[in-house]
Amino acid sequence: LPPDSVVESEDVILDKSQDAVSRHHDSSRGATTRIVLAPCSPFSVTGDLMRESAALARELSVGLHTHLAETEDEEEFCLERFGKRPVAYMESVDWVGDDVWYAHAVHVAPDEVERMATGGTGVAHCPTSNMRLASGLAPVNRYLKAGVRVGLGVDGSASNDTSAMLAEVRQAFLLNRLAVAPGIGEGDQVTARQMLQLATVGGAEVLARDDIGILAPGYAADMIAIDLGRIEFSGALHDPVAAVVMCGPGRIDHSWVGGEPLVEAGDVVGIDTAGLIEQHNRLSLDLIR
Repeated sequence: LPPDSVVESEDVILDKSQDAVSRHHDSSRGATTRIVLAPCSPFSVTGDLMRESAALARELSVGLHTHLAETEDEEEFCLERFGKRPVAYMESVDWVGDDVWYAHAVHVAPDEVERMATGGTGVAHCPTSNMRLASGLAPVNRYLKAGVRVGLGVDGSASNDTSAMLAEVRQAFLLNRLAVAPGIGEGDQVTARQMLQLATVGGAEVLARDDIGILAPGYAADMIAIDLGRIEFSGALHDPVAAVVMCGPGRIDHSWVGGEPLVEAGDVVGIDTAGLIEQHNRLSLDLIR
């Protein structure tokens, strides 16, 4: 939990949330700046703030996001504090619907998966974070079969040092194949294409956006290009999609967002990357001295 010195009252939080939406939220098609209301987790804010955040988000027509059921400790907390499992608690504070998505959702019972599917709630699957923190195996296979919207997330730098989406696709592929191995779980083996789809179409669906996630007329021109002539892809060109997912979390060569180039030949456009790395290394060393 954050130190008391940075904790604010519920009224201040709601006022600042409304101000952030009014100042920064862009609801136009292809927008790259949108605000959602995102109390951190059920154990870090009150039930009243969860309810008020949900009401405010719907008044302002923005989404809702929180971390849920990441660890067994959180499951136990919900049972002890609220007398409910995590998803039931979310239902009691109006955090269910196609405008809501949960990060992690690891410790979720089968009946809760069905209720999430019925309510339209989405999931941001964060495999690297779940492995690094030993949180558990999210029931992604069960989510997909039930019709729950699933996208991929990277969590934060405290639990994922790369925040690289292609690396996350590979981790999701490997982890969710392990999840149904004999003696561990059951279900269908996921494919490389399925996991890449979670990072693109799935992410757009979780965000309730119909303007990103695919390349088609009327959608944002968000694209990456990868040189498959590099050594790590040698011999894998018969299936380029599987090569990109399985031949290591390689770098991208070009990236466009809304048709604007952001990465060219592996370098971020308009950024002094070397200077930022030097500054970052200096500041990080200062923190541990």
